[in-house]
Amino acid sequence: MQHVELARSGREERRAVWFRRGVLAAFSIPGLILVSAFVGFAGLARDAGLTLAQAVFMTGVVWALPGKVVLVGAILSGNGLPAAALAVALSSVRLAPMVVALTPEMRTPRTPAWVLYALSHFVAVTSWVLAMQQFRHVPRSMRTTYYAGLGATLVLVNMGVVAVVFAIAGRLPPAVSAALFFLTPMYFLTSLWGSARERAGQVAMVLGLVLGPVFHLLLPEFDLLAAGLVAGLAAFAIHLSAARRGGV
Repeated sequence: MQHVELARSGREERRAVWFRRGVLAAFSIPGLILVSAFVGFAGLARDAGLTLAQAVFMTGVVWALPGKVVLVGAILSGNGLPAAALAVALSSVRLAPMVVALTPEMRTPRTPAWVLYALSHFVAVTSWVLAMQQFRHVPRSMRTTYYAGLGATLVLVNMGVVAVVFAIAGRLPPAVSAALFFLTPMYFLTSLWGSARERAGQVAMVLGLVLGPVFHLLLPEFDLLAAGLVAGLAAFAIHLSAARRGGV
């Protein structure tokens, strides 16, 4: 019995250590850029007429920044709840491949399914990139603990940032808020470029950047969807062609 208690105590100490490491990983340059983007979101939420409680609640529950921006846009457009919910859901579909890629990196034969479901809430570009970069240095049995520390810290810190900035947003020049907000797309692009494991991912990003303005003129209501589909399919075709030539 004593050996069992000692072993259990040792596992708990290890989990505490890896949880703290996940917390510390959140305080990084990507985490700082994310905080700066939430500074801009706080100003956007205030200008949209949201209350402090609504902005903070939205940060914790929706979490992914593009989804929140879509929701605020739906509010400003006067859309009803079903339309707003559908818009946010469609915006968040892009996170599904990230969840699919991240979950196998954390799962062990003993990992409860509810743990993976709960941790999937923290999946966004910043947490996903940081986790995929660091998991190689984290024991598989400790990865859920590590990611819990990382994801929870990012969410809680940015909820606090939104609360503080919301109260003082009226003192920030609009140009400053806008500049801080647009740091996030730049970070997303550079992070995804660096974390791409195959050349096809980088080809898709370049094609998407080129086709985006074109489809904005041709199909302004479906520009992002059209650019993503065309660029993704073209990159996939190029990848298959290169693989066949390499196989031959």
